[in-house]
Amino acid sequence: MKLFRFGSPDHEHPGVVLPTGQHIDVTHFGEDYDESFFATNGPERLTHWLSAHAHTCPEVAANERFGPCVKRPSKIVCVGLNYAKHAAETNAPSPAEPILFFKSTTALCGPNDNVVIPKRSEKTDWEVELAIIIGKRASYVELDQATDYIAGYALHNDYSERAWQLERGGQWVKGKSADTFAPLGPYLVTRDEVSNPNALNLWLNVNGEELQNSNTDDMIFDVPTLVSYISQFMTLLPGDVISTGTPAGVGLGLKPPRYLKPGDVIELGIEGLGEQKQTAVAFA
Repeated sequence: MKLFRFGSPDHEHPGVVLPTGQHIDVTHFGEDYDESFFATNGPERLTHWLSAHAHTCPEVAANERFGPCVKRPSKIVCVGLNYAKHAAETNAPSPAEPILFFKSTTALCGPNDNVVIPKRSEKTDWEVELAIIIGKRASYVELDQATDYIAGYALHNDYSERAWQLERGGQWVKGKSADTFAPLGPYLVTRDEVSNPNALNLWLNVNGEELQNSNTDDMIFDVPTLVSYISQFMTLLPGDVISTGTPAGVGLGLKPPRYLKPGDVIELGIEGLGEQKQTAVAFA
């Protein structure tokens, strides 16, 4: 199943993509895609509801805005330097354990919304990433059970302000949390439709130039390992997002480094999960 949310910012409605490709409005199901939905086996309940009601659901117009595919999660946990080639391009050693940091949930936005270059930013960078959406409360999860805690997967662009991340002291969260720095979606693709999350092609272009092109098989720590590992340090709640790291090709790693400027167009995608397109605009 592919879930999506559509409509104006902070007023989105839930939608579903039918096997025919038709996008339908499931507002009358009565729930949004939030913690409560996932905690109560929402995808399965929605499937049963659709068997009786899909034919009565209105179609979503093709020009509707996509919102983030989950409603404000309790947290966005990110993994740094999790692709071998990305670690190499930044001259960093491969980590012995996953590097974790947080991204503010206020950074969430729709997959095709503009990315706002923050006030006084000079080093806004891109990062195509696979996001894991947690399906049930996860604490001290064993590795062989980790997949059972996943609701599905989504496309995420983990925008980063590199000067604030690396040159201002403290933790990376400062460079990761500006408004619009977490476009998520367009779809949450449920776990049953992704046979192997560590065998997905992912890519990113800036102004039509391909800068990232890789596969999730280059991850240092795979998807089950990340879910199990993170759950040893914090409780993951239904609807939480884990962003699993980016492959080589970020602006920081180019020679010379290259960063976004107003008017740049960023396009990205992951095999089976959909595509995004953002235009960079200056802070106003």
